[in-house]
Amino acid sequence: MTYLKNKLRRTLITAVASISLITLSGVAQSEPTSGGKLNLMVQPEPPTLNLGINKLGPTSFVGSKIYEGLISLSPTLEPIPRLAESWTVSEDGKTYTFNLRKNVSWHDGAPFTSADVLFSYTKYLPATTPRTKTVMAQVESVTAPDDHTVVFQLHRPFPALMLIMEATGGTIMPAHLYKDTEEYRSASANNNFIGTGPFKFKDWRKGSYIHLVKNSDYWEANKPYLDEIYFHIIPDANGRSIAFESGKVDAIRAGDVENFEINQLSQQPNVVLTNDGWEFLDPIAQLHINLRNKPMDDLRFRQALAHAIDRDFIVKNIFGGFGKELNGPFSNSYPFKDPSVETKYAYDPEKAKALLDDMGLKPDANGVRTELRLLPLPYGETWQRLAEFTREQLNRVGIKTTIVATDVPGWFKRITSGDFDLGFNYVYQLGDPAIVVSETYVTSTEPTVSTLGNLGGYSNPELDKQLLEARHTLSVPERTQQYAAIQKTLSEEVPMLWLHQMQMPTLYRQNIQNLISTGLGMNENFSDVWVKR
Repeated sequence: MTYLKNKLRRTLITAVASISLITLSGVAQSEPTSGGKLNLMVQPEPPTLNLGINKLGPTSFVGSKIYEGLISLSPTLEPIPRLAESWTVSEDGKTYTFNLRKNVSWHDGAPFTSADVLFSYTKYLPATTPRTKTVMAQVESVTAPDDHTVVFQLHRPFPALMLIMEATGGTIMPAHLYKDTEEYRSASANNNFIGTGPFKFKDWRKGSYIHLVKNSDYWEANKPYLDEIYFHIIPDANGRSIAFESGKVDAIRAGDVENFEINQLSQQPNVVLTNDGWEFLDPIAQLHINLRNKPMDDLRFRQALAHAIDRDFIVKNIFGGFGKELNGPFSNSYPFKDPSVETKYAYDPEKAKALLDDMGLKPDANGVRTELRLLPLPYGETWQRLAEFTREQLNRVGIKTTIVATDVPGWFKRITSGDFDLGFNYVYQLGDPAIVVSETYVTSTEPTVSTLGNLGGYSNPELDKQLLEARHTLSVPERTQQYAAIQKTLSEEVPMLWLHQMQMPTLYRQNIQNLISTGLGMNENFSDVWVKR
């Protein structure tokens, strides 16, 4: 009876939403019109809106409307002008000159100049953003010949430099708010949320919503089109589904609801389902293996893990079909991807058992060969199902697996300190292996402060040299050859299990225009978004 009541309630809600949409879209419009609001969800509630201090998904989603970078990125990851209206790169790939926009103001009215770019890249971001700190190590100097020109001089060529210039990686911060401090991570100015973006911070009612309003002094004429954006905070997963069904919110991002609900919700009238907008982030689901602990330091054991887990089942049945097969460290969309050099580990439990036998890990009277701790990713039911499925798969080959339940802070502490045997994660690829692959697999003796790092303790000195050389090579054919060798080595040595290339669906109403227009997707600034009425 409860099931039938819920089904009837959802049917009625869908009918009401459909009628509302038909009313809204009754008049055809081909040209953007100003006005209206956008209702979205942010899940979980972000710790801050300051995109300079925090790069996690919820902050990036909201903060990217407030703050900007020098560029944005097209769906093919070509740079799009933002605070920089143009740029040049020297033939040797070592000098980048950016021409900044004039007549740009911060939300408090102060002028934007090259001093803000200089401050952001030489002081603020290296102190707050591991990704930027790593890339800026390639930079010899940053200078500002005048108020509207900035020059980056590199030690060596670094073709991936432009990919940290977008808003989430290269957030430009207001230097005038930090002139009296050098403690950038704890500065009181971090709570002011002053950017140059098309929307300004208005109000934040904790546990309820975040409200942004139109920046009437935005540098791009006649934009943004929207008057305001609400980011609703709805902790309950069922409540988030109902919010979309009922028309309370206009869009659902990947992760707002579980994957198994996406296909059902997409069947509503006047709803669009797309996987576009993740070309830059392009996440890979993976299982970290802690090579510091036995028996994970033995290649045969890691190969056994790879054969013991049915990754095709994971994509089709746990992630609702949203994913693509992957057999190595490079996303299928990555430049320099070469599937021909990768070692493939097909699902084969008997082969897994044979490898464990070869190691001398014979089953005891209870069928147990060894015991491991599995750290799930505490991001909802889909990831919990993945952990439970993996536990059962490993138990079947004699690897007794215990799930170590934890919350997000606890997971972060364990995964970055090495307090795990196996741990789930997904990592953004950021457009070029020079950024992510280098950080993930290069030998490191320092504890990581980010999940973008060598979490499993893998070390291969020869590979370290290859990674360093490839990130500085300008020639595309040479980089292709170098990264093919890197893919071959990593897929043979299995420093982690690459589960699949994730597909991140977005659902939205048809009357919302230009919602997904660049390679940053929902992390774009939304200056072009408008509502068809």
